[in-house]
Amino acid sequence: MPDRKAKLERKSKETQISLSLNIDGKGKARIKTNIGILDHMLELFTFHGFFDLDLNVKKSDLKIDIHHTNEDIGIVLGKGFAAALGEKKSGIKRFGDGFALMESTLARSVIDICGRSHLKLEIPNEKSIKGEGGYTITHFEHFLESFAKGIGATINLKIENPSIDIHTTLESAFKSLGLALDNATQIDSRRKGATPSTKGIID
Repeated sequence: MPDRKAKLERKSKETQISLSLNIDGKGKARIKTNIGILDHMLELFTFHGFFDLDLNVKKSDLKIDIHHTNEDIGIVLGKGFAAALGEKKSGIKRFGDGFALMESTLARSVIDICGRSHLKLEIPNEKSIKGEGGYTITHFEHFLESFAKGIGATINLKIENPSIDIHTTLESAFKSLGLALDNATQIDSRRKGATPSTKGIID
């Protein structure tokens, strides 16, 4: 099987972000987003997904707010996975799910790497969840939207009994997303070398 790796850099007027990714890694992370809670969450995502990820925000406009940097990180991460997967002719499972608990909070992520970007995020009583370091549930949703667009995937993420502590809520969410993406990117030996679509193409 060819290496499923990618390196890319994205520059805009607001940010400059570099990424190195190995889908078939060991869960090693080197993350520097300059957004403390997001660094931690991406480390968890990487560890539980068994990816190797080096992500470095070299320039940002955090002096204004988190918005652009947060979204651009999602875009770059998604594009990194899309590049590493290539034309998806290796016979990936395409669909994956993952469940992760933290205390009474349960997150369930389901992903379909289908070429179509869509996000459904369900978090009851999300307005009661307190942000951390300026990072809120709204930022998390924007990150996921950008990631889904970058990778070309449908993502359904539901959180039950969310904690009012955003750290606990996001930790379960990022772990479950890593687990789901690990499942979806695995090679199915029954379809090895084939595109996992009746159309014969995923774009």
